[in-house]
Amino acid sequence: MDKSEAEWRSAEARVADLAEALPRQVALAQGLPGYAALAGVDAGSVTGAEELAALPVLRKGALMEAQAARRPLGGLTTVEATGFTHLFQSPGPIYEPGMTNAEDWWRFAPFLRAVGIGAGDVVQNCFAYHLTPAGMMFDNGARAVGAAVIPAGTGQTELQVRAAADLGATAYAGTPDYLKVILEKADEMGVSLGITRAAVSGGALFPSLRDWYAERGITCLQCYATADLGNIAYESSPESGLIVAEGVVVEIVTPGTGDVVPEGEVGEVVVTTLNPDYPLIRFATGDLSAVLPGQSDCGRTNGRIKGWMGRADQTAKIKGMFVRPEQVAELVSRTGAAKARVTVTRDDERDVMAVAFESEGGSEATLAEAVREILKLSGEVTIHPLGSLPKDGKVIDDQRSYD
Repeated sequence: MDKSEAEWRSAEARVADLAEALPRQVALAQGLPGYAALAGVDAGSVTGAEELAALPVLRKGALMEAQAARRPLGGLTTVEATGFTHLFQSPGPIYEPGMTNAEDWWRFAPFLRAVGIGAGDVVQNCFAYHLTPAGMMFDNGARAVGAAVIPAGTGQTELQVRAAADLGATAYAGTPDYLKVILEKADEMGVSLGITRAAVSGGALFPSLRDWYAERGITCLQCYATADLGNIAYESSPESGLIVAEGVVVEIVTPGTGDVVPEGEVGEVVVTTLNPDYPLIRFATGDLSAVLPGQSDCGRTNGRIKGWMGRADQTAKIKGMFVRPEQVAELVSRTGAAKARVTVTRDDERDVMAVAFESEGGSEATLAEAVREILKLSGEVTIHPLGSLPKDGKVIDDQRSYD
């Protein structure tokens, strides 16, 4: 079956295909040294969602432990590290493999087609290409749909504008708010750009920002993806919800458990990939979402989720980068502060981060350098007297509204 045809399969065909794919994937995982937790499982009996839900959940902490014990990929891949074309690093650190010589290895082509991107398009890809995998993920998907790619990466906004104009960019891929930065810089420079479609991820697409793009004639749709898993779900229209990508099985569970919640209830997103190179089984993302009933009006028949609804823990995605409580703890330890608190807000459709320290000494400049080094982001740094920060247990306070 052609990959594009799979998006319109009947419910009966989906059940039959899953009954073949799941036992094969579980058996692959059982043969890997990193999957001791699956010992004794009858792979042949795992033929559907109910049987899958009985298997243990793999959490990021366990993935990091596996990778520390078996460098570099934790004994969780069927391909040796040298057999992949790329190896990436995400905060943690967590290492992810990639295959850019395989067609649509991360499952982004259906999303790009839904946005309207294909042969004849020039995509300005503003996801990072260095260490993190997002740039290569979208690059791989764009090539699969026949589009040309400008590997722009992040930063150097004036050069981004010039490249988009000179090379005739028709589409954008990147975080939701960076396209606005490019367009405003183009206005400032008196340069007209031909971007009419945008495929975004790595942060929340706020309705006001989507409307701002629409007013400029740009269709902007989002997908939900992670560095470990690739594309998980995507929009085909602003009203569609997020359609689960082919090649993954998505469950919504009670946070901290593997227990599936009733349809419509908010819970943690757990994903099983059907990628034979990297068979992640019931991988817990730490993200919150909920199942949407029914199918999308576009005709794609896979299930839907509401999209990203926050974190099961206090981890926040800021300017496309995850900031985790463990990193805030490292900030405190490294700087000798008594306490630190990261606050995230929005200003002019952009994420704004501030870091408050409780400390008897130190300088804001020194603390700001530690923030950049450990969180990989810049933000306002302030020093406060001991005992003055809120005692509510929060180390990351996400004050952004997602309504």
